[in-house]
Amino acid sequence: MSSEIKVAIVGQPNVGKSSIINALSNAKLHVGNFSGVTVEKKEVYLKRDDYDIKMTDLPGIYALNAYTPEEQVAKDFLINEDYDVVVNVVDANTLSRNLIFTMQLLDMHKKTILVINMIDEVEKKGGLLNKHKLEELLGIPIVLTSAKENRGVEEIVTQIIKLYNAPLAKNKIYYNEKVELRVEELAKILRKSPHFKSPDYSRFLAIRLLDRDEDVYKMIHDLPIFIEAHNALEKMYKELESEFDEESTTDILANERAAISYNLQMEALDMEEDDESLSEKLDNFLIHPIFGLPIFLFFMWALFQLTFVLGNYPMNVIANIFGETSSFLADFLPKGIFNSVLTQGILPAVGAIIMFLPNILVLFLGLNLLEQTGYMSRAAYLMDGFLKRFGLQGKAFVPLVSGFGCTVPAYMAARTLKNPKDRIITMLVLGFMSCGARLPIYVLLVSAFFINSNPGNMLFYIYIGGAFLGLVVAKILRTVLFKGEPEPFVMEMPPYRFPSFKALGMDLWIKTKMFLQKAGTFIAIAAMVIWFLSSYPVNDTIVQNYNTKIEQTVDTSKKESLKMS
Repeated sequence: MSSEIKVAIVGQPNVGKSSIINALSNAKLHVGNFSGVTVEKKEVYLKRDDYDIKMTDLPGIYALNAYTPEEQVAKDFLINEDYDVVVNVVDANTLSRNLIFTMQLLDMHKKTILVINMIDEVEKKGGLLNKHKLEELLGIPIVLTSAKENRGVEEIVTQIIKLYNAPLAKNKIYYNEKVELRVEELAKILRKSPHFKSPDYSRFLAIRLLDRDEDVYKMIHDLPIFIEAHNALEKMYKELESEFDEESTTDILANERAAISYNLQMEALDMEEDDESLSEKLDNFLIHPIFGLPIFLFFMWALFQLTFVLGNYPMNVIANIFGETSSFLADFLPKGIFNSVLTQGILPAVGAIIMFLPNILVLFLGLNLLEQTGYMSRAAYLMDGFLKRFGLQGKAFVPLVSGFGCTVPAYMAARTLKNPKDRIITMLVLGFMSCGARLPIYVLLVSAFFINSNPGNMLFYIYIGGAFLGLVVAKILRTVLFKGEPEPFVMEMPPYRFPSFKALGMDLWIKTKMFLQKAGTFIAIAAMVIWFLSSYPVNDTIVQNYNTKIEQTVDTSKKESLKMS
């Protein structure tokens, strides 16, 4: 009988978790949403020997101090869900920064594997990572991978099975003596409750409380130990902040983890001093203070042009196939309700969905390329100064761009803006961003009314015009109702990378499937409803008059026009 191993795959954004999942051979991928939220949930199912391995790819998370809805979902899963092994994926290029989150995962004291991805990029720069040294320091198994080269990916599965059958290793990560003293003291108080008898779990919660984790604080709020724990915490906050001369214990723990991570990198990674990297050279051009924004707008314009130029050919072919099929079946099948339903209802409805799929796929492909190459983060940087002129915070770029995909997650992303004024303004103008659900309608209208007037340009004008109008409204709101300065914007830029074609293909397949299942269902139902309302009730007199006119008409084009009426 097979044993099931539940695995949580977690890491900071842009570390290549999805690429690793796509590189796993013979994997079955299921995509949906986490319960109660619109955050995407990917689950991978693998069969190895006598083990059924279920991997849950959690959204990117920088730290357990979650701010975004995606980070909160990942945090809730890590703390509350049942799983056997944690696979923490980190970027070898930014090892020290990524290991800060690894420290927080090790605080949980669960079976953990550290996957250091993109190791090929470090080696190409002359770097050398001492895997065994880092394993000794951290006390957990490490796998060096390059998802792009399909290197080390299968070893992850081997290590998961091996770790699943091994006993839990001893924790090797400890903080400053002053911090550890308070952690132990607080853990003793927590262990007085029957809910926190485990020494490892109580230690983890004590660290989270010192880190001012509101979710953990709420967890103990209604327990009998709350008053004692609360009083002890208040005392510890003041003592530690005074001893370390910091404003918050959160900063103290962040500094501790950053120091440990830096020392780990210095011990294990031998890196040659590099001259100006390719990413820096490209940045000098692509995010130039003057030319950067026009270059970004040119890329977006070119993408919309290609959406029609490349998508137009298969679109016409699909339209002709469905048109010819409908005409053939209309003449072949006996006249009646079934003939009408099939040739005037079902087939045109299905054709309307599939016909616009090439345009949508070209657009999604372009956006995925910009994301995978690392250019989308540069676009956020470029838009920061521009958005501030309209009274929006730099981070508002993320929900605004998300609004071009789907407005629902865009509203969720806007909740991550800490300043209430910034958050409300961003939410109010999101409706001006043209979400992906509107694209089939835009394509339909542009194809119908502007087919001879460069439809790619018209689609670009619709998107840019709506976005610009939203910015004008944001400026008015900031000036009239929500006065004040927006908060500064901070975002880490990943290095430029050559996109993975397998990852692109997988992502396009997922988006195509979701479009056909979700958007396609609504479009098909709407088309059927429109056909039904236009076909029924039937007036026999009017039908007879039209049939007579059709029989008497000699002109072929007029006859076809009457048939369509």
